[in-house]
Amino acid sequence: MEIIIALGVIALLITFLVIQYNRLIRLNVAVDESFAQIEVQLKRRADLIPNLVETVKGYAEHEKSTFDAVVSARAKATSATSFTDVAAADGMLTQALRGLLAVAEAYPDLKASANFLSLQDELSTTENKVSFARQFYNDTVRELNTAVKTVPTNFFAGFAKVSEREFYEVEDPQSRQAPNVKF
Repeated sequence: MEIIIALGVIALLITFLVIQYNRLIRLNVAVDESFAQIEVQLKRRADLIPNLVETVKGYAEHEKSTFDAVVSARAKATSATSFTDVAAADGMLTQALRGLLAVAEAYPDLKASANFLSLQDELSTTENKVSFARQFYNDTVRELNTAVKTVPTNFFAGFAKVSEREFYEVEDPQSRQAPNVKF
């Protein structure tokens, strides 16, 4: 009888350990997945930019520095690989797009262009998706970090090779605001 009780206790303990380990692994995978979603939305935004730049270029030939800044920021954003580089490139690209849209404000014909309006609408939708993806990522990071720091899962974090993750923050405080788009 004592052996059965001991085996039952051991089975419960093993079950508890497996549950905690699996929880940490699931949270870690969720953070990886949510960061991948940020990258998907940033790629979508980067894919819209050449069309937007070309549309604005047709109306504002002399705004070369603005176009160069957007193209350069897009190149950095598409080549960024590490978490820190992606966040920094995201901030730079947001700033460059803000400058491009400011240039567009000076050209009434451009603002009335159906192509430009369509691209601007796509960009606005994409910015909302990027914002949501950032929020979702930070929510999953918060959940993972809480699990890594709290009992009982903190005892298993090292064994599961799971550690705290950084929150996704845009470097430039101004880029934390959505681009100001006026019609």
